[in-house]
Amino acid sequence: MSVLKLGIPKGSLEKATIELFEKSGWRIKLSQRSYFPEIDDDELVCSICRAQEMSRYVEQGVIDAGITGRDWILENESDVVVVADLIYSKVSKRPTRWVVAVPGDSAIKKLADLEGKKVATELVNYTRRFFEQKKINVDIEFSWGATEAKVVSGLADAIVEVTETESTIRAHGLRIIHEMMTSNTQFIANRSAWEDPWKREKIENIVLLLKGALRADKIVGLKMNVPGTSLDSVIAILPSLNAPTIANLYNTDWYSLETVISEHQVRELIPKLIKNGAEGIIEYGLNKVI
Repeated sequence: MSVLKLGIPKGSLEKATIELFEKSGWRIKLSQRSYFPEIDDDELVCSICRAQEMSRYVEQGVIDAGITGRDWILENESDVVVVADLIYSKVSKRPTRWVVAVPGDSAIKKLADLEGKKVATELVNYTRRFFEQKKINVDIEFSWGATEAKVVSGLADAIVEVTETESTIRAHGLRIIHEMMTSNTQFIANRSAWEDPWKREKIENIVLLLKGALRADKIVGLKMNVPGTSLDSVIAILPSLNAPTIANLYNTDWYSLETVISEHQVRELIPKLIKNGAEGIIEYGLNKVI
């Protein structure tokens, strides 16, 4: 039997990734003593590894496919197939940003002011290439973590750090002087695995369901009963992905309506539906929208 080796990112994306797979139909069971979690699919073998290293392992064929950030693919200059963008996070649904930041009271106002200065970052290779292209000479130092503290304590003149909401940047009294790049989560594959018909189909099926689960996030189903006399007015205010499903209720002049809408629309929509004659309104969550 053929098996696909799948990489699950360790760290900040780990929990969200496992939850996304569960919503998509796969249950992944972690063990504190193993880097090879169990998954309820005999055609998959999972490995846990850091997102920073994922693209290298995928490129080498140690892993057939996995999830990592666009930033680490660029950092490692990995030759992999980017199958799909999968933007998800517990903090936001926006891409993350790698920014250049300095202390709030620093005399450094623009990139050129960093000439001859020290920059601390975990994204060393990409940062080096970035400043070389700008023809700005900087001393780039690898940071093992707590990068914001390096510049606060004077160990570096500036940092290159990733942010979603800028809250940590602001909390340390730092000021962003440049946005270096944006990054998002991507599903990647080894080129040889992608050329294998069975593995490619398996990867495409996984991505189809993952994207369906992401699409279903913040979308809900809405069901209601509507008298025939109010049908047109209710439909006029009822949003839907395409058009609502309508069915006659047995032996009555009432109708059952069902639609799928954005979650944020519900709180304002339900009172309007009631005013227009809808009854028995039910809201329910969705696992996937394909």
